Amino acid sequence: MYNVIKRAGDIVFAITGILIFMPFFIPLSIALLLTGEGYVFYLQERRGYKNKMFRIWKFATMLKASPGLGTGSITVRNDWRLTPMGKYLRGSKVNEIPQLINILLGDMSVVGPRPLMEADFVKFSDEVKASFYDCKPGLTGIASIVFRDEEKLHSESGMDPHEFDRLYLSPFKGALEKWYRDHCSFYTDVMIIFLTAAVIFMPKNQWAYRLFKDLPPKPAFFG
Repeated sequence: MYNVIKRAGDIVFAITGILIFMPFFIPLSIALLLTGEGYVFYLQERRGYKNKMFRIWKFATMLKASPGLGTGSITVRNDWRLTPMGKYLRGSKVNEIPQLINILLGDMSVVGPRPLMEADFVKFSDEVKASFYDCKPGLTGIASIVFRDEEKLHSESGMDPHEFDRLYLSPFKGALEKWYRDHCSFYTDVMIIFLTAAVIFMPKNQWAYRLFKDLPPKPAFFG
């Protein structure tokens, strides 16, 4: 019953979100075309439910060749690969809005684990990879909230971004997504949606650890 009701809620949420955002689509598209490389959307292969690949929709915020340039799949603070509009779209998470299409198509849910690129997925242990996507990937999720400013962590680590991710960030991300898989419920999903809205307006709030007291503890590098 949980999955049936969640899917119905996803469809309603996606249709409502698309209708609300529609008036802003034309001016934003023009701005992206004029300030970027002449394209509005960026479609990329990501891991999905039961480890099947799907193409995620995003507004174009980086150079087309970005996956093969610089730090690859990892974006750092003030990344030179960002387009002029990209910095603002990523900071506000507006670049994620086209994923409403993925939700409508059934590739994603509103709440779930982060949809990862293959280059990032392989950094997890075999145990984590086997169960990471027992739930559909989400537009938001507990890891998206806790890692609200992941770019800052990479910029301040002083390490190679991919090594820092593999050794420190990925184990914690895996623990967070395992927590969600073990606790997914209507209550958990509603609270995660609430927390997502909260971190947009108050990025430094720690409400997730107040509402979910059994979350995996933050590693020392979070400060």
